[in-house]
Amino acid sequence: MRRTVFNEDHEAFRETIRDFIEAEVVPVYDEWFAAGQAPRDFYYKLGELGIFGISVPEEFGGAGMDTHKFEAVLYEETARAGVQFGGSGVHVLLALPYLKMLATDEQKKRYLPKFATGEEMWAIAMTEPGTGSDLAGMKTTAKLSEDGTHYVLNGAKTFITGGVHADKVIVCARTAAPTAEDRRHGISLFAVDTRSEGYSVGRKLDKLGLKTSDTAELAFVDVKVPVEDLLGEENKGFSYLGHNLASERWGIAYGAYAQAAAAVRFAKQYVQERTVFGKPVAHFQNTKFELAACQAEVDAAQAVADRATEALDAGELTPAEAASAKLFCTEVAHRVIDRCLQLHGGYGYMNEYPIARLYADNRVNRIYGGTSEIMKTIIAKDMGL
Repeated sequence: MRRTVFNEDHEAFRETIRDFIEAEVVPVYDEWFAAGQAPRDFYYKLGELGIFGISVPEEFGGAGMDTHKFEAVLYEETARAGVQFGGSGVHVLLALPYLKMLATDEQKKRYLPKFATGEEMWAIAMTEPGTGSDLAGMKTTAKLSEDGTHYVLNGAKTFITGGVHADKVIVCARTAAPTAEDRRHGISLFAVDTRSEGYSVGRKLDKLGLKTSDTAELAFVDVKVPVEDLLGEENKGFSYLGHNLASERWGIAYGAYAQAAAAVRFAKQYVQERTVFGKPVAHFQNTKFELAACQAEVDAAQAVADRATEALDAGELTPAEAASAKLFCTEVAHRVIDRCLQLHGGYGYMNEYPIARLYADNRVNRIYGGTSEIMKTIIAKDMGL
């Protein structure tokens, strides 16, 4: 289908990324998959390529581009190749918006240059054991010291993507107790140095999919966080978290669409090469009908993803629109990838085939960033229901 979302700069970037993936990722991806993470030095390569600095302001070493379209190209090209860039997506999609929105000029001077080069990788720690999506129920605390020079951080976090390799982590913690009127009151955000005494990385979690993305448990025991590393205002963290949900959900929606498109590509190639009963699998009417139906769904998801991208870049993507895009694209990807795996037969269940890895990687899309059920709740509320 004809698209207008990308221009010549985006397509030139696409060619660069495609060549980079072919040279630097595909030959070693099986090693990353077996190890359960991408190596730390890979992130330096992404920094050298300029990927981390695309939307970092120029005065801090970035390109200063106020757009998500280059990220969209990354989603498409990694999905097309059947690879992931480790836990680096959190670094740009989740952590950077908070730094740009909340960091003071002094903090930006300290944080952003090394962010752009990959010298310091960032993650964000919200979820805690036992709380799941209920961020208002978090127990991690940050108490101001008597001399007012630092906070003392205590608690634990889980499901932290990028948590193994992170050099800095945006940690959500309670600086005040919730009130009877507002359970969300009292949460603050901190930029925590992972080298701090009392900070520790627990288990690297063994996930169903996204195997090359390091996901960890974190623990804080009397970690001293300088007051200079408080992000934004104290006790206003929950409102900050809500502010960036639209871009996070856009990223999940766009990534899901890209995965669905890749699944059709993988299945089409497979059925054209695989022969049964003396004929290519692509020859049979059922195969043609299944792939045609999948392509129609991918076309629809592409339109939704592109529309959401334009709205996000214009600063007009509403929470309900982001929820709708995430719900639609992730549900489409679920159906399409499942049908494309079926066309692979038994080979589709083997991890040596990208469709198998894609099937596992895709499943979390309907859970993180807000479950499909939460998305429906947001949409229904926007409808006045």
